[in-house]
Amino acid sequence: MGKSDFLSPKAIANRIKSKGLQKLRWYCQMCQKQCRDENGFKCHCMSESHQRQLLLASENPQQFMDYFSEEFRNDFLELLRRRFGTKRVHNNIVYNEYISHREHIHMNATQWETLTDFTKWLGREGLCKVDETPKGWYIQYIDRDPETIRRQQEQERKKKQDLDDEEKTAKFIEQQVRRGLEGKELEKPVYTELNRENEEEKVTFNLNKGASTSIAASSKTSSALGPNALKMVEGAVKRKESAHSSGQSKEKKKKSALDEIMELEEEKKRTSRRDYWLQPEIIVKIVTKKLGEKYHKKKAVVKEVIDKYTAVVKMIDSGDKLKLDQTHLETVIPAPGMAVL
Repeated sequence: MGKSDFLSPKAIANRIKSKGLQKLRWYCQMCQKQCRDENGFKCHCMSESHQRQLLLASENPQQFMDYFSEEFRNDFLELLRRRFGTKRVHNNIVYNEYISHREHIHMNATQWETLTDFTKWLGREGLCKVDETPKGWYIQYIDRDPETIRRQQEQERKKKQDLDDEEKTAKFIEQQVRRGLEGKELEKPVYTELNRENEEEKVTFNLNKGASTSIAASSKTSSALGPNALKMVEGAVKRKESAHSSGQSKEKKKKSALDEIMELEEEKKRTSRRDYWLQPEIIVKIVTKKLGEKYHKKKAVVKEVIDKYTAVVKMIDSGDKLKLDQTHLETVIPAPGMAVL
């Protein structure tokens, strides 16, 4: 086995030395070559390939610096987006992960002298949110992906629609309670004196109101009617309970397989119902008061549907065109003999 073979001790030692990061002062960014020691770097600087690359760079140095700066920025932002997302993180943590890659672009070859200057530049360009703390600079990636922005807008629209539905439900419940309380006077409690009929009898208090009233009622009835009447009352109560339970069992038995299938179909229809209903060429009514009395309770025709929840409508009487959300509209039941969607 020769000295230059792949499995020779010298070749194995050279591969072990080449692993991992090495000293920056022995790295040539122009040729993108890492040398292991000072002698190797000196030999590289005297080589013909390095001299030729140096002549090319001296003709247009700004072009090479812009190229390295753009590569450094793109790789740094890609690592920040993929590794941390939109979380707030220290800039030094991201930079240490970036330089752990052996073939990375060094900062001394870019237009930024320090990591702080690069962080400030990211904040000025609007690529990241940056803030300075006593512990250093923190950065947060701004995701400008159109798909992400569309998803966030859709979530905000659904949240707004849920809030509108909750407000409508709360107002409806409040109106129902107000109607129920109209014409009724609140019952005022009547206070009476506590009298003892027999001085030898002990007075006891029970905080459970229902239990005390039932015990008192049962004791009064038992003392007034006697044991035979009490047995008759208990038998009647038992008969009522047995009749009620038998009636429930009969109702359960009456439910056939067809009824169960129909219930399952109705449940499927309820679960598969969509939360949007706008369709082109249907007649709707404007229910919002934000547009004024001119359009309130007026009918319009849907001309175009945008994003399933927004529609461009044309007023029937005036011909004006409006862009409204489906929460500001309601469906109109057609007259007998008219077309139905």
